[in-house]
Amino acid sequence: MTGGDAELAGAIARGDRRALARAITLVESTRPDHRARAEALLQPLLPATGKSVRIGISGAPGVGKSSFIEAFGLMLLAGGHRLAVLAIDPSSKRGGGSILGDKTRMEKLARAEAAFIRPSPAGLTLGGVARRTREAMLLCEAAGFDVILIETVGVGQSETAVADLADIFLLLLAPGGGDELQGLKKGIVELADLLIVTKADGDLIPAATRAVADYRHALGLLASTSMGWTPEIHAVSAFEGHGMVEVWQAIERHRRLAAETGEGVRHRRVQVQAALWSEIGEALIDRIKHDPTIARLVTELEPKVAASTLTPSAAARTILEAFLKK
Repeated sequence: MTGGDAELAGAIARGDRRALARAITLVESTRPDHRARAEALLQPLLPATGKSVRIGISGAPGVGKSSFIEAFGLMLLAGGHRLAVLAIDPSSKRGGGSILGDKTRMEKLARAEAAFIRPSPAGLTLGGVARRTREAMLLCEAAGFDVILIETVGVGQSETAVADLADIFLLLLAPGGGDELQGLKKGIVELADLLIVTKADGDLIPAATRAVADYRHALGLLASTSMGWTPEIHAVSAFEGHGMVEVWQAIERHRRLAAETGEGVRHRRVQVQAALWSEIGEALIDRIKHDPTIARLVTELEPKVAASTLTPSAAARTILEAFLKK
């Protein structure tokens, strides 16, 4: 580690938010020299990680994720917590940048000294999370943030990857009930530990009440988790601040059960193993894509695959065998 990076690590350990932002920029870089620096930076910080509550949050666009996070986050700050929000935005297809700007949608939270908000583009990574979200989360923990919120894309992609990052998964739902219940993806609902019906205020209170009843009935058809947790459903109003304390109490009940059963430790071990194999796969693909010899082979094989004269699996095997022979 260079002297500058050692100073950066020290600043992170002291909770310096500017240093944290610089470090996350470093870990998100795809430059090989930056990757080496990022790995060297993270290594001495690892003993200070793993002590936070990791909360995954998902929901369709317009459900009010940012409003919920701000109201929930302000409640946590009032309780003495330090909060980091890793908001994964859909990426611009032209520039690859973050296009929603969650920081501007959480103005009060963004101004709080005990909060840190980092929007990151999802890029080409599927699963609703960015490739380096795990490393960003570790940096936030090393900086002393004891609650990490990971807001996923929520644009119809398979967002189950957040389960490989979070201790508990919250799925936000609009107060539609009935018809919306029919359209829910079973897989993501089965992953959710808490269902949160948003916008439960004003004229939407009756709809929210019906939605809670509908979802509660649906949850009754699902089996409890391996540690015996039965998913809960809560109605909240970010506008009025209602329901936030109850959501946090539910999260704490989940944490206690995970600690008592040992499921929390096991779950994180499984997550780390999943991260290892994911990194191996993505690093291998990167190496293959940037190999000049393989690039020429790909150029030869792609037209055959496009013309349906060669199957994708046969082309992939040819490419992999050629790479392994090098």
